[in-house]
Amino acid sequence: MDLHSVVCVSDLARSLKWFEAFFGRPADEIIGAEHLWRAGENAWVVIDERDARVGGTMITFGVTDLDDILARLAAHGIEHEPVEAYGNGVRHVEILDPDGNSFSLAQAPAP
Repeated sequence: MDLHSVVCVSDLARSLKWFEAFFGRPADEIIGAEHLWRAGENAWVVIDERDARVGGTMITFGVTDLDDILARLAAHGIEHEPVEAYGNGVRHVEILDPDGNSFSLAQAPAP
């Protein structure tokens, strides 16, 4: 099964800069008005400004390098909520894009 998560944005130019910083690279593909980033083997995050459902997206990414990602985002002026540490050792943080869409990063403890 493939996954395409569509994130509705209000300003494509502003969002392209933000998502390029978030993913650390330009879109992997552009199809028509959609810009796509590969987030996994069969998983894509798509931004599109043609839809009116802006700001309601919530996506969580499992990562192995949370501190490195947060440092890269900070270098681009992207802020985040405080990092939470759960009882099971998972570290979690929420990051909002300019439209209020929520992107969480979760890092499991090392085995």
